[in-house]
Amino acid sequence: MEIATPMATDDRARFETLLSRHRGIVLKIAASYAWHAEDRADLTQDIATQLWRAFPGYDPSRPFPTWMYRIALNVAIGHVRRHAPHSRLTVPFDEALHDTADDLTNDRDGLDRMRLLQRFISDQQPLDRALLLLYLEERSSREMSEVLGIGESNVTTKINRLKQRLRDYAAAAGHD
Repeated sequence: MEIATPMATDDRARFETLLSRHRGIVLKIAASYAWHAEDRADLTQDIATQLWRAFPGYDPSRPFPTWMYRIALNVAIGHVRRHAPHSRLTVPFDEALHDTADDLTNDRDGLDRMRLLQRFISDQQPLDRALLLLYLEERSSREMSEVLGIGESNVTTKINRLKQRLRDYAAAAGHD
């Protein structure tokens, strides 16, 4: 039996508090990168495990959500790459959408647009999907840059291209 030192206990408590406060990040990423409930549960666990392993290297002078996003997205992208040859694990958010449809909108057209956006996101490559999720979370270009490890100008360029692709996608689907 391992005896925890006071520092380890403090670290564990701090980690658990931060993870609990920002658990929505993990859940959103898992839902965005895993198709089935079992896969989402596994991915959520993998993300939490990797966050715990990396926590000793976390710099508290930096925003925890940025650090968390970066690790969670890296784990999720790795998960997709490992499983991509076997099956398509990207998101149809329909289950989550169905559960929260009343919260999102009571407008049928709005619900259709939300489903269109979710289909568009699920069709994107992992990096673009991550970028869209961060954009929809209203993260700054600087934070997106830090999370994804790409330059701010690259973030801006990619966001603009994704917006145009979304407009084209919506037009093709009859949602001008």
